[in-house]
Amino acid sequence: MTLARLAALHGVATSYAPSADRTVPVPDATVVAVLAALGVDAATPEAVSASLDAAERAVAARLLPPTVVHWHAPDPSSAPPLPPPSIAALPPGTRVRVETEGGGAADWTAPGGTKAAGPEVPWPDLPLGIHQATARTPDGRTARTTLVVAPERTPQPPDRTHGFLVQLYSLLSARSWGMGDLGDLAEVAAWAGRSVGAGFLQVNPLHAAVPGTPTDPSPYRPSSRRFPDPVHLRIEDIPEYAYVRERKRLDELLKAADALRRSVLDDGELIDRDAVWTLKREALEAVHAVPLGPGRRAAYCDYLAHQGQALEDHATWCALAERYGPDWTRWPGALRDPRSAATARARRELIDRIDFHTRLAWLTDTQLAAAQRAARDAGMAVGLVHDLAVGVHPQGADAWAQQRTFARGMSVGAPPDAFNARGQDWGLPPWRPDVLAASGYAPYRGLLRDLLRHAGALRIDHVMGLFRLWWVPRGEEPTAGTYVRYDAEAMLAVLVLEAHRAGAVVIGEDLGTVEPGVREALSRRGVLGTSVLWFERDWEGTGRPLPPAAWREACVATATTHDLPSTAARLTGEHVGLRHRLGLLTRPLAEEQAEDAAEVGEWLAYLARLGLLPEGARGEEGAVRAVYRFLLRTPARMVGVWLPDAVGDRRPQNLPGTWDQYPNWRLPVAGPDGRPLALEDVVSSPRLHGLMRVFASGPGTGTAGARTRTAPPGARPT
Repeated sequence: MTLARLAALHGVATSYAPSADRTVPVPDATVVAVLAALGVDAATPEAVSASLDAAERAVAARLLPPTVVHWHAPDPSSAPPLPPPSIAALPPGTRVRVETEGGGAADWTAPGGTKAAGPEVPWPDLPLGIHQATARTPDGRTARTTLVVAPERTPQPPDRTHGFLVQLYSLLSARSWGMGDLGDLAEVAAWAGRSVGAGFLQVNPLHAAVPGTPTDPSPYRPSSRRFPDPVHLRIEDIPEYAYVRERKRLDELLKAADALRRSVLDDGELIDRDAVWTLKREALEAVHAVPLGPGRRAAYCDYLAHQGQALEDHATWCALAERYGPDWTRWPGALRDPRSAATARARRELIDRIDFHTRLAWLTDTQLAAAQRAARDAGMAVGLVHDLAVGVHPQGADAWAQQRTFARGMSVGAPPDAFNARGQDWGLPPWRPDVLAASGYAPYRGLLRDLLRHAGALRIDHVMGLFRLWWVPRGEEPTAGTYVRYDAEAMLAVLVLEAHRAGAVVIGEDLGTVEPGVREALSRRGVLGTSVLWFERDWEGTGRPLPPAAWREACVATATTHDLPSTAARLTGEHVGLRHRLGLLTRPLAEEQAEDAAEVGEWLAYLARLGLLPEGARGEEGAVRAVYRFLLRTPARMVGVWLPDAVGDRRPQNLPGTWDQYPNWRLPVAGPDGRPLALEDVVSSPRLHGLMRVFASGPGTGTAGARTRTAPPGARPT
């Protein structure tokens, strides 16, 4: 019981419930290891008692938590503002001074004090922002806290909009250097907005990757989530490119890039990110040698000033990785500390390389801005939807620069469930909730602010991580993990505030194991969910497909995701054959095929009964259109079209449970025959335009009816 009390004080679960009727205890060894990662000694019974006594005394003596949230009422004039509960509970007569981020100040006195303590004043109507509050009690005790004043909800999308979901690397144009780039993103955004009335374009995470041979191709295991990867640059769009003197070498690089692109589009080779970066890096070195003009130099300096220490740390890691390799845990000892004297000396010695990498970050930022401008200029109501991965690579730049914020020896994953009996370990170190709170959530705030700079919306992968994450001690199986709680109110307040400042919609990927109350809390703050057709069933009743009117309104409705089969593969059953060939099935092939065929047949029959299948059940293209007609019948605010669905691609971009058995994250968009399609072929595809006519005519948006709680499948695919 003593260990359980200690764990509870630090948000560490000692049991979890994979289903409503089952509770699983967490091994004591796991609890001890997780507490150690939080700086709490629980190695012996004596240590547990001492740590518990210290924790309880700290709680009893604490005037205020390190971060306090105040939700700003939409109409403060309707009622006098009330202080946050933790401030309202301060001893009578306590004086609180709030220093706002804009340089102002406001004072408040807790009611019930003596005249000597000062007059009581109403709680001030504070501006939105990140403020600092200092409390002083009549007996002289003081406390300082970060006060987050946030609006009650995030911005919302227009009444109804549709758009495309695309993995940028997979969409190559005639100008690409072997993989899709930011120039392609701007082109497809301009086309989608003007030609087919799309309101948004959702892309995979564009975070900076960890360099290596080979580079980890997954966009969900990046080196840094804050800064984009320069491999996405369109080299020819950089203004200084025109002034490079070594034109002969640039011409050679262009020929090599053309050959690389043709190897993918014409010869069916996989996308080779490392080969693309080798060519682009050499070109960027030549571009970097061109001096910036006065205006460009001023813009670059503004970017450096805005990014500050975070960018310097990122660029320093990149420069040190060039010299010592990408795994910072193997660097010379003192360089493993970003604040050591040795690292400071290295910064001075490597100033040219650091400038190279900060310049690349700036160039990528400018092209991201251009892509969002292209989307909005094309009439998109939302524009680009960027994707925030759930974590970072343990050897990458963020893990080095923010290592005191990450829990040592821990990895994020998912517990065992009906869909994955062994659980999952994603190999991503988690943020420490205590350090985040003590910093006023500064790393989280900076991350969100940068991602929202050029976004109309932000998708948050595994949004349940704002509430709790499954921590797995290093060397243990995922089954030996446990949940660690975060201050969800503070995490949501920072998210809502930054989204409000950017005028951006927020989408939460809430598929998988979702504890009760999470979806409701997200919806209350305006965060849209994610609803996938095949998982939307009346799980608490008949188990049949959920009627379109019963879908939730506050969601992005899709037919599939990057971790799931394309709609064509689902309808034809090809995804079962693929998993069989790779040895991923857990039951006999015939049994899997029969179950899959029954599910597809049930859906097709339902679509036909709704009058959404005028082409008949035998036509694959007609069935794909029927699926999207169904999505348009739901009240969902946003409807996402998986771009490969529009051209009949059969292959998933990522197949969970595989590593080198399947070319995850390396496939170009292809047609039904598997032949790769260039961007120019995609946008002129008759099949795509046939599908888009569904959106032009629209079978009706439906109305919001009675809601039935849905249960998307098990754990998040990786």
